[in-house]
Amino acid sequence: MLHLLTGLICVYALTCVKVVYGQNEKGERFICTAVPIDKDTSCPVQSLPVQSSSVQEEELRNTVMQLRETILQQKETIVSQLGTIKELTSKLSRCESDSEIFRKMNKDTMDDVPKDPNDTIDVLGKTMQGLKDRLENLEQQQMRANISGASFPNELRNLLQRRLEDLENQLLKKVNELEEEKSQLYNETVAHRQRTDNTLNSLMNRISELEKGGAGFKSPENFKISLPLRTNYLFGQVKKSLPEMYAFTVCMWLKSGSSPGIGTPFSYGVPGQANEIVLIEWGHNPIELLINDKVAQLPLSLSDGRWHHVCITWTTRDGLWEAYQDGQRLGSGDNLAPWHPIKPGGVLILGQEQDVVGGRFDATQAFVGELSHFNIWDRVLRSTDIIAMSNCTSYIPGNVVAWTDSNIEVFGGASKWPLELCEDRLFDN
Repeated sequence: MLHLLTGLICVYALTCVKVVYGQNEKGERFICTAVPIDKDTSCPVQSLPVQSSSVQEEELRNTVMQLRETILQQKETIVSQLGTIKELTSKLSRCESDSEIFRKMNKDTMDDVPKDPNDTIDVLGKTMQGLKDRLENLEQQQMRANISGASFPNELRNLLQRRLEDLENQLLKKVNELEEEKSQLYNETVAHRQRTDNTLNSLMNRISELEKGGAGFKSPENFKISLPLRTNYLFGQVKKSLPEMYAFTVCMWLKSGSSPGIGTPFSYGVPGQANEIVLIEWGHNPIELLINDKVAQLPLSLSDGRWHHVCITWTTRDGLWEAYQDGQRLGSGDNLAPWHPIKPGGVLILGQEQDVVGGRFDATQAFVGELSHFNIWDRVLRSTDIIAMSNCTSYIPGNVVAWTDSNIEVFGGASKWPLELCEDRLFDN
Protein backbone atom coordinates (compact mmCIF):
# COMPACT_ATOMS: atom_id res chain seq x y z
CA MET A 1 0.00 0.00 0.00
CA LEU A 2 2.81 2.25 0.81
CA HIS A 3 4.30 1.67 -2.58
CA LEU A 4 1.02 2.58 -4.26
CA LEU A 5 0.79 5.89 -2.46
CA THR A 6 4.34 6.68 -3.34
CA GLY A 7 3.60 6.10 -7.05
CA LEU A 8 0.52 8.35 -7.01
CA ILE A 9 2.42 11.14 -5.35
CA CYS A 10 5.09 10.86 -8.01
CA VAL A 11 2.48 11.01 -10.73
CA TYR A 12 0.93 14.11 -9.17
CA ALA A 13 4.29 15.72 -8.86
CA LEU A 14 4.94 15.08 -12.51
CA THR A 15 1.63 16.61 -13.51
CA CYS A 16 2.29 19.75 -11.55
CA VAL A 17 5.65 20.15 -13.16
CA LYS A 18 5.52 22.22 -16.44
CA VAL A 19 6.56 20.11 -19.38
CA VAL A 20 8.18 22.10 -22.21
CA TYR A 21 9.37 20.76 -25.47
CA GLY A 22 12.69 21.93 -26.83
CA GLN A 23 14.07 22.34 -23.32
CA ASN A 24 17.59 22.12 -24.63
CA GLU A 25 17.00 25.19 -26.74
CA LYS A 26 15.62 27.14 -23.70
CA GLY A 27 18.31 25.91 -21.32
CA GLU A 28 15.92 24.38 -18.76
CA ARG A 29 15.25 20.85 -17.44
CA PHE A 30 12.93 19.34 -14.76
CA ILE A 31 13.51 16.41 -12.31
CA CYS A 32 10.81 14.28 -10.67
CA THR A 33 11.49 13.70 -6.89
CA ALA A 34 9.69 11.27 -4.47
CA VAL A 35 7.84 13.09 -1.63
CA PRO A 36 6.83 11.35 1.65
CA ILE A 37 3.14 11.12 2.54
CA ASP A 38 3.34 13.40 5.51
CA LYS A 39 5.04 16.16 3.57
CA ASP A 40 3.47 19.02 1.61
CA THR A 41 2.39 17.71 -1.72
CA SER A 42 2.81 21.03 -3.50
CA CYS A 43 5.29 20.88 -6.36
CA PRO A 44 8.54 20.30 -4.59
CA VAL A 45 10.56 20.21 -7.68
CA GLN A 46 13.52 22.58 -7.54
CA SER A 47 15.01 23.83 -10.81
CA LEU A 48 18.67 23.27 -11.22
CA PRO A 49 21.03 26.10 -12.31
CA VAL A 50 20.56 26.88 -16.01
CA GLN A 51 23.54 26.28 -18.27
CA SER A 52 22.97 28.21 -21.73
CA SER A 53 24.49 30.80 -24.09
CA SER A 54 24.43 34.25 -22.59
CA VAL A 55 23.27 37.49 -24.21
CA GLN A 56 26.89 38.48 -24.72
CA GLU A 57 27.47 35.41 -26.86
CA GLU A 58 24.50 36.37 -29.05
CA GLU A 59 25.88 39.88 -29.43
CA LEU A 60 29.30 38.51 -30.33
CA ARG A 61 27.73 36.24 -32.91
CA ASN A 62 25.88 39.19 -34.44
CA THR A 63 29.08 41.25 -34.45
CA VAL A 64 30.95 38.48 -36.22
CA MET A 65 28.22 38.28 -38.85
CA GLN A 66 28.36 42.05 -39.40
CA LEU A 67 32.15 41.97 -39.68
CA ARG A 68 31.91 39.18 -42.19
CA GLU A 69 29.41 41.14 -44.29
CA THR A 70 31.60 44.25 -44.03
CA ILE A 71 34.65 42.30 -45.19
CA LEU A 72 32.72 40.93 -48.16
CA GLN A 73 31.51 44.43 -49.08
CA GLN A 74 35.04 45.82 -48.83
CA LYS A 75 36.34 42.96 -50.96
CA GLU A 76 33.74 43.70 -53.64
CA THR A 77 34.61 47.40 -53.44
CA ILE A 78 38.33 46.72 -53.78
CA VAL A 79 37.73 44.44 -56.80
CA SER A 80 35.57 47.12 -58.42
CA GLN A 81 38.20 49.76 -57.68
CA LEU A 82 40.96 47.59 -59.15
CA GLY A 83 38.89 47.20 -62.32
CA THR A 84 38.40 50.95 -62.42
CA ILE A 85 42.15 51.53 -62.02
CA LYS A 86 42.88 49.12 -64.86
CA GLU A 87 40.35 50.84 -67.09
CA LEU A 88 41.73 54.30 -66.23
CA THR A 89 45.26 53.08 -66.95
CA SER A 90 44.08 51.65 -70.29
CA LYS A 91 42.38 54.95 -71.16
CA LEU A 92 45.51 56.88 -70.27
CA SER A 93 47.69 54.56 -72.37
CA ARG A 94 45.26 54.94 -75.26
CA CYS A 95 45.41 58.71 -74.99
CA GLU A 96 49.21 58.61 -74.96
CA SER A 97 49.17 56.28 -77.99
CA ASP A 98 46.75 58.59 -79.82
CA SER A 99 48.99 61.52 -78.98
CA GLU A 100 52.02 59.72 -80.46
CA ILE A 101 50.03 58.76 -83.58
CA PHE A 102 48.88 62.34 -84.10
CA ARG A 103 52.44 63.56 -83.65
CA LYS A 104 53.72 61.12 -86.29
CA MET A 105 50.88 61.98 -88.66
CA ASN A 106 51.57 65.69 -88.38
CA LYS A 107 55.31 65.05 -88.89
CA ASP A 108 55.06 62.68 -91.87
CA THR A 109 52.21 64.27 -93.88
CA MET A 110 52.45 67.68 -95.61
CA ASP A 111 50.36 68.17 -98.66
CA ASP A 112 47.59 65.69 -97.36
CA VAL A 113 44.82 67.12 -95.22
CA PRO A 114 44.81 65.51 -91.64
CA LYS A 115 41.82 64.01 -89.86
CA ASP A 116 39.41 66.52 -88.39
CA PRO A 117 40.78 67.49 -84.94
CA ASN A 118 37.22 68.07 -83.67
CA ASP A 119 36.55 64.30 -83.83
CA THR A 120 39.56 63.60 -81.60
CA ILE A 121 38.50 66.31 -79.16
CA ASP A 122 34.99 64.83 -78.99
CA VAL A 123 36.38 61.34 -78.29
CA LEU A 124 38.69 62.62 -75.54
CA GLY A 125 35.85 64.69 -74.11
CA LYS A 126 33.60 61.62 -73.94
CA THR A 127 36.41 59.68 -72.26
CA MET A 128 36.82 62.44 -69.68
CA GLN A 129 33.09 62.48 -69.02
CA GLY A 130 33.10 58.72 -68.50
CA LEU A 131 35.99 59.01 -66.04
CA LYS A 132 34.21 61.78 -64.15
CA ASP A 133 31.10 59.61 -63.92
CA ARG A 134 33.18 56.78 -62.50
CA LEU A 135 34.77 59.11 -59.98
CA GLU A 136 31.33 60.30 -58.88
CA ASN A 137 30.28 56.65 -58.57
CA LEU A 138 33.30 55.98 -56.35
CA GLU A 139 32.42 58.98 -54.21
CA GLN A 140 28.87 57.69 -53.84
CA GLN A 141 30.27 54.29 -52.86
CA GLN A 142 32.39 56.05 -50.24
CA MET A 143 29.32 57.80 -48.87
CA ARG A 144 27.41 54.53 -48.66
CA ALA A 145 30.40 52.90 -46.99
CA ASN A 146 30.55 55.71 -44.43
CA ILE A 147 26.84 55.29 -43.70
CA SER A 148 27.15 51.53 -43.30
CA GLY A 149 30.21 51.94 -41.12
CA ALA A 150 32.62 50.36 -43.63
CA SER A 151 35.90 52.05 -44.31
CA PHE A 152 36.81 53.27 -47.83
CA PRO A 153 40.49 53.45 -48.82
CA ASN A 154 41.30 57.16 -49.22
CA GLU A 155 44.62 56.29 -50.86
CA LEU A 156 42.79 54.69 -53.79
CA ARG A 157 40.49 57.66 -54.18
CA ASN A 158 43.43 60.07 -54.13
CA LEU A 159 45.20 57.97 -56.73
CA LEU A 160 42.17 58.05 -59.00
CA GLN A 161 41.82 61.78 -58.46
CA ARG A 162 45.45 62.35 -59.44
CA ARG A 163 45.06 60.15 -62.52
CA LEU A 164 41.98 62.08 -63.55
CA GLU A 165 43.73 65.41 -63.08
CA ASP A 166 46.68 64.21 -65.16
CA LEU A 167 44.33 63.08 -67.89
CA GLU A 168 42.51 66.41 -67.83
CA ASN A 169 45.83 68.23 -68.22
CA GLN A 170 46.78 66.00 -71.13
CA LEU A 171 43.40 66.60 -72.72
CA LEU A 172 43.75 70.37 -72.41
CA LYS A 173 47.26 70.20 -73.84
CA LYS A 174 46.06 68.08 -76.74
CA VAL A 175 43.18 70.46 -77.43
CA ASN A 176 45.60 73.40 -77.53
CA GLU A 177 47.98 71.53 -79.85
CA LEU A 178 45.13 70.57 -82.17
CA GLU A 179 43.88 74.15 -82.27
CA GLU A 180 47.37 75.39 -83.15
CA GLU A 181 47.74 72.73 -85.85
CA LYS A 182 44.32 73.57 -87.23
CA SER A 183 45.24 77.25 -87.41
CA GLN A 184 48.59 76.43 -89.04
CA LEU A 185 46.94 74.18 -91.63
CA TYR A 186 44.42 76.88 -92.41
CA ASN A 187 47.17 79.43 -92.93
CA GLU A 188 49.14 77.03 -95.14
CA THR A 189 46.01 76.26 -97.16
CA VAL A 190 45.33 79.96 -97.68
CA ALA A 191 48.93 80.58 -98.74
CA HIS A 192 48.88 77.62 -101.13
CA ARG A 193 45.60 78.78 -102.64
CA GLN A 194 47.04 82.26 -103.06
CA ARG A 195 50.13 80.89 -104.83
CA THR A 196 47.94 78.76 -107.09
CA ASP A 197 45.73 81.72 -107.94
CA ASN A 198 48.77 83.86 -108.73
CA THR A 199 50.20 81.15 -110.99
CA LEU A 200 46.89 80.72 -112.80
CA ASN A 201 46.55 84.47 -113.23
CA SER A 202 50.06 84.64 -114.68
CA LEU A 203 49.29 81.84 -117.11
CA MET A 204 46.03 83.44 -118.14
CA ASN A 205 47.77 86.76 -118.72
CA ARG A 206 50.46 85.03 -120.75
CA ILE A 207 47.86 83.22 -122.86
CA SER A 208 46.03 86.50 -123.43
CA GLU A 209 49.27 88.12 -124.54
CA LEU A 210 49.97 85.29 -126.98
CA GLU A 211 46.43 85.45 -128.34
CA LYS A 212 46.83 89.17 -128.91
CA GLY A 213 49.98 88.58 -130.95
CA GLY A 214 52.69 88.55 -128.32
CA ALA A 215 52.56 92.23 -127.43
CA GLY A 216 54.47 91.32 -124.25
CA PHE A 217 57.77 90.51 -125.99
CA LYS A 218 60.60 92.72 -124.82
CA SER A 219 61.56 93.45 -128.43
CA PRO A 220 59.57 92.73 -131.65
CA GLU A 221 62.27 90.31 -132.84
CA ASN A 222 62.93 88.49 -129.54
CA PHE A 223 60.61 85.55 -130.07
CA LYS A 224 60.60 82.10 -131.63
CA ILE A 225 57.99 79.87 -133.17
CA SER A 226 57.62 76.32 -131.91
CA LEU A 227 56.58 73.44 -134.18
CA PRO A 228 56.61 70.44 -131.79
CA LEU A 229 54.92 67.79 -133.96
CA ARG A 230 55.51 66.32 -137.39
CA THR A 231 52.09 67.03 -138.89
CA ASN A 232 50.66 68.64 -142.01
CA TYR A 233 48.85 71.43 -140.15
CA LEU A 234 51.43 73.13 -137.88
CA PHE A 235 53.17 76.01 -139.66
CA GLY A 236 54.03 79.67 -139.66
CA GLN A 237 53.46 82.14 -142.47
CA VAL A 238 55.13 85.43 -143.40
CA LYS A 239 52.42 88.01 -144.06
CA LYS A 240 54.23 89.83 -146.87
CA SER A 241 55.31 88.36 -150.18
CA LEU A 242 58.65 88.66 -151.91
CA PRO A 243 59.38 91.08 -154.71
CA GLU A 244 61.18 90.06 -157.87
CA MET A 245 64.79 89.41 -156.87
CA TYR A 246 68.02 88.66 -158.74
CA ALA A 247 69.95 87.81 -155.62
CA PHE A 248 69.12 87.03 -152.01
CA THR A 249 70.49 86.07 -148.62
CA VAL A 250 68.37 84.02 -146.21
CA CYS A 251 69.50 83.73 -142.56
CA MET A 252 67.80 82.09 -139.59
CA TRP A 253 68.34 80.46 -136.22
CA LEU A 254 66.91 76.95 -135.95
CA LYS A 255 66.92 74.07 -133.53
CA SER A 256 65.82 70.57 -134.52
CA GLY A 257 66.36 67.15 -133.06
CA SER A 258 64.18 65.17 -135.45
CA SER A 259 65.45 62.36 -137.63
CA PRO A 260 65.76 61.18 -140.27
CA GLY A 261 65.96 64.65 -141.76
CA ILE A 262 64.98 67.95 -140.18
CA GLY A 263 62.15 68.49 -142.67
CA THR A 264 61.46 71.85 -144.34
CA PRO A 265 62.47 75.00 -142.43
CA PHE A 266 60.91 77.24 -145.12
CA SER A 267 59.44 77.16 -148.61
CA TYR A 268 58.40 79.87 -151.09
CA GLY A 269 55.90 79.04 -153.80
CA VAL A 270 54.50 81.14 -156.63
CA PRO A 271 51.73 80.43 -159.12
CA GLY A 272 53.00 77.85 -161.52
CA GLN A 273 56.01 76.92 -159.38
CA ALA A 274 55.50 75.61 -155.82
CA ASN A 275 59.26 75.07 -155.40
CA GLU A 276 60.48 78.58 -156.19
CA ILE A 277 62.77 78.58 -153.10
CA VAL A 278 62.89 75.59 -150.71
CA LEU A 279 65.30 74.46 -147.98
CA ILE A 280 64.62 70.80 -147.14
CA GLU A 281 66.19 67.67 -145.61
CA TRP A 282 63.94 64.72 -146.32
CA GLY A 283 64.60 61.17 -145.15
CA HIS A 284 68.24 60.17 -145.35
CA ASN A 285 69.04 62.66 -148.10
CA PRO A 286 71.39 65.60 -147.43
CA ILE A 287 70.05 69.12 -146.98
CA GLU A 288 69.00 70.53 -150.33
CA LEU A 289 68.39 74.05 -151.67
CA LEU A 290 65.78 74.21 -154.45
CA ILE A 291 65.44 77.27 -156.70
CA ASN A 292 62.90 77.04 -159.50
CA ASP A 293 62.84 73.30 -158.80
CA LYS A 294 66.62 73.04 -159.44
CA VAL A 295 68.63 71.34 -156.68
CA ALA A 296 71.95 71.91 -154.88
CA GLN A 297 73.11 69.78 -151.96
CA LEU A 298 74.40 71.71 -148.92
CA PRO A 299 77.05 70.33 -146.49
CA LEU A 300 75.10 71.33 -143.36
CA SER A 301 74.42 69.27 -140.22
CA LEU A 302 71.50 70.58 -138.11
CA SER A 303 69.81 67.59 -136.43
CA ASP A 304 71.72 67.53 -133.12
CA GLY A 305 69.03 69.31 -131.10
CA ARG A 306 71.04 72.53 -130.63
CA TRP A 307 70.63 76.05 -131.89
CA HIS A 308 72.45 76.78 -135.15
CA HIS A 309 72.77 79.93 -137.22
CA VAL A 310 72.27 79.19 -140.95
CA CYS A 311 72.77 81.56 -143.87
CA ILE A 312 72.36 80.85 -147.61
CA THR A 313 73.30 83.28 -150.39
CA TRP A 314 72.43 83.05 -154.10
CA THR A 315 72.73 85.21 -157.16
CA THR A 316 71.15 84.72 -160.58
CA ARG A 317 74.46 85.40 -162.33
CA ASP A 318 75.88 81.94 -162.96
CA GLY A 319 73.65 80.61 -160.17
CA LEU A 320 76.35 81.05 -157.51
CA TRP A 321 75.49 79.93 -153.97
CA GLU A 322 77.17 79.73 -150.54
CA ALA A 323 76.14 77.94 -147.30
CA TYR A 324 77.14 79.10 -143.80
CA GLN A 325 76.64 77.30 -140.48
CA ASP A 326 77.42 79.12 -137.20
CA GLY A 327 79.47 81.75 -139.11
CA GLN A 328 81.58 79.29 -141.09
CA ARG A 329 81.24 78.87 -144.84
CA LEU A 330 80.90 75.12 -145.29
CA GLY A 331 80.10 74.97 -148.98
CA SER A 332 79.62 76.86 -152.24
CA GLY A 333 78.72 76.15 -155.87
CA ASP A 334 77.32 77.49 -159.11
CA ASN A 335 74.88 76.75 -161.91
CA LEU A 336 71.87 76.67 -159.58
CA ALA A 337 69.02 78.08 -161.70
CA PRO A 338 71.34 80.59 -163.43
CA TRP A 339 69.77 83.75 -164.86
CA HIS A 340 66.43 82.97 -163.26
CA PRO A 341 64.88 85.85 -161.32
CA ILE A 342 62.88 85.04 -158.17
CA LYS A 343 59.24 85.62 -159.03
CA PRO A 344 57.07 87.91 -156.88
CA GLY A 345 53.56 87.43 -155.50
CA GLY A 346 54.08 84.05 -153.84
CA VAL A 347 53.50 82.57 -150.36
CA LEU A 348 56.30 82.14 -147.82
CA ILE A 349 55.68 79.25 -145.36
CA LEU A 350 57.76 78.33 -142.30
CA GLY A 351 57.88 74.65 -141.34
CA GLN A 352 56.15 73.02 -144.33
CA GLU A 353 56.86 72.18 -147.98
CA GLN A 354 54.19 73.33 -150.45
CA ASP A 355 52.90 71.02 -153.15
CA VAL A 356 50.59 73.78 -154.29
CA VAL A 357 50.95 77.43 -153.47
CA GLY A 358 50.04 77.92 -149.81
CA GLY A 359 48.96 74.35 -149.05
CA ARG A 360 48.77 70.58 -149.57
CA PHE A 361 51.48 69.92 -147.04
CA ASP A 362 53.13 66.53 -146.50
CA ALA A 363 53.64 65.57 -142.84
CA THR A 364 56.77 63.56 -143.67
CA GLN A 365 58.43 66.75 -144.94
CA ALA A 366 57.41 68.97 -141.98
CA PHE A 367 60.00 70.73 -139.83
CA VAL A 368 59.97 69.74 -136.14
CA GLY A 369 61.69 72.09 -133.74
CA GLU A 370 62.06 75.83 -133.11
CA LEU A 371 62.88 78.65 -135.51
CA SER A 372 63.76 82.32 -134.97
CA HIS A 373 65.23 85.43 -136.63
CA PHE A 374 64.23 84.45 -140.16
CA ASN A 375 65.37 87.37 -142.37
CA ILE A 376 65.71 87.85 -146.15
CA TRP A 377 67.79 90.44 -147.98
CA ASP A 378 67.73 91.13 -151.72
CA ARG A 379 71.51 91.00 -151.93
CA VAL A 380 74.42 88.79 -150.97
CA LEU A 381 75.64 89.69 -147.49
CA ARG A 382 79.33 89.92 -146.72
CA SER A 383 80.84 87.06 -144.77
CA THR A 384 81.83 89.47 -141.97
CA ASP A 385 78.16 90.43 -141.48
CA ILE A 386 77.14 86.78 -141.34
CA ILE A 387 79.86 86.02 -138.78
CA ALA A 388 78.80 89.00 -136.64
CA MET A 389 75.18 87.82 -136.56
CA SER A 390 76.20 84.24 -135.76
CA ASN A 391 78.26 85.24 -132.69
CA CYS A 392 75.64 87.78 -131.50
CA THR A 393 77.89 90.80 -131.92
CA SER A 394 75.56 92.34 -134.50
CA TYR A 395 71.99 92.05 -135.74
CA ILE A 396 70.92 93.16 -139.21
CA PRO A 397 67.18 92.89 -139.97
CA GLY A 398 66.25 91.80 -143.47
CA ASN A 399 65.29 94.56 -145.90
CA VAL A 400 62.82 92.25 -147.72
CA VAL A 401 61.53 90.12 -144.84
CA ALA A 402 62.31 91.19 -141.28
CA TRP A 403 61.71 88.97 -138.27
CA THR A 404 59.09 90.89 -136.30
CA ASP A 405 56.16 89.68 -134.28
CA SER A 406 53.65 91.55 -136.39
CA ASN A 407 55.05 90.02 -139.60
CA ILE A 408 54.63 86.32 -138.59
CA GLU A 409 51.42 84.32 -138.13
CA VAL A 410 51.14 80.81 -136.67
CA PHE A 411 48.53 78.14 -137.45
CA GLY A 412 47.41 74.66 -136.41
CA GLY A 413 48.86 74.72 -132.90
CA ALA A 414 52.21 76.30 -133.65
CA SER A 415 53.04 78.88 -130.98
CA LYS A 416 55.18 81.90 -130.28
CA TRP A 417 57.43 82.14 -127.24
CA PRO A 418 59.80 84.79 -125.96
CA LEU A 419 63.45 84.24 -126.76
CA GLU A 420 66.68 85.94 -125.77
CA LEU A 421 68.51 84.19 -128.56
CA CYS A 422 72.16 84.63 -127.65
CA GLU A 423 71.62 83.82 -123.97
CA ASP A 424 69.55 80.75 -124.86
CA ARG A 425 72.13 79.64 -127.41
CA LEU A 426 74.97 79.90 -124.88
CA PHE A 427 72.93 77.98 -122.30
CA ASP A 428 72.00 75.34 -124.88
CA ASN A 429 75.59 74.83 -125.99
